[in-house]
Amino acid sequence: MRELERERVTVQEASRRLGITESAVRKRVQRGLLPHDKESDGRLYVYLDTRDTGRDKIRDSSYDMIVRRLENENEFLRRELERKDTIMLNMTEALKALNPPTHEDASPGAAEAPETVEEASEGAGAPSRCGRPSGGRTEAA
Repeated sequence: MRELERERVTVQEASRRLGITESAVRKRVQRGLLPHDKESDGRLYVYLDTRDTGRDKIRDSSYDMIVRRLENENEFLRRELERKDTIMLNMTEALKALNPPTHEDASPGAAEAPETVEEASEGAGAPSRCGRPSGGRTEAA
């Protein structure tokens, strides 16, 4: 069996041949996944199999198929997010229509809104906060 022949290349060349980023090449070197050496000036070189260089130039058809599938899935997920955003917007608008604004929502200087739901629904002459009719009696603190 013939021993693999290896070619010494720069990180930039290795990233081009392998189809990955330079930082990915450096990470593989750090993890010990790619044979490498360093020059005295700090330049990093990677060893790649010479017989694999021809394959690197020709894209495998499965690569294109995977890319198309991921693009389709990405498009589907974008449409799904838009659909859900529309639903949430419609629900928010419906809730706003059901619930009148409270004093927290009112702008500064606007008339103060009642503080409880009961007061808001019953209007003037409604019972006080403690549930008793408001009349001549004063509430104890």
